[in-house]
Amino acid sequence: MKIAIINGPNLNLLGKREPEVYGSQTFEDYFETLIQKFPNVALSYYQSNIEGELIGKIQEYGFTYDGIILNAGAYTHTSIGLGDAMKAVTTPVIEVHISNTYARESFRHQSYLSGNAKGVILGFGLKSYELAIQSFL
Repeated sequence: MKIAIINGPNLNLLGKREPEVYGSQTFEDYFETLIQKFPNVALSYYQSNIEGELIGKIQEYGFTYDGIILNAGAYTHTSIGLGDAMKAVTTPVIEVHISNTYARESFRHQSYLSGNAKGVILGFGLKSYELAIQSFL
């Protein structure tokens, strides 16, 4: 099984950015934990702060992978293009968020992705990614 994790803007700052919201662990360190926890799954990871690059990765993985886990960060609330890319591919996409977006600012309550996602997991910290992987197994 091949699963891609795609992270959007500012998620490269995990471990530094607002640790009270996002925790103190980098995603790269957490990704190594996921690889150890799921040895029978070929996991890949990509992060970009650029919307078009994220769309390109969804298109690249979207016909050959078994699953995509997408944390689009703030683009969740602004990007019709990411939602359209999810809809255009055959690989199921799980929308993931580290924080509970509904417990935050009201602009974070809108998602342009959720309607095109197989499911949405939010508010469980980095464990949200693990739950998303489990949903594909």
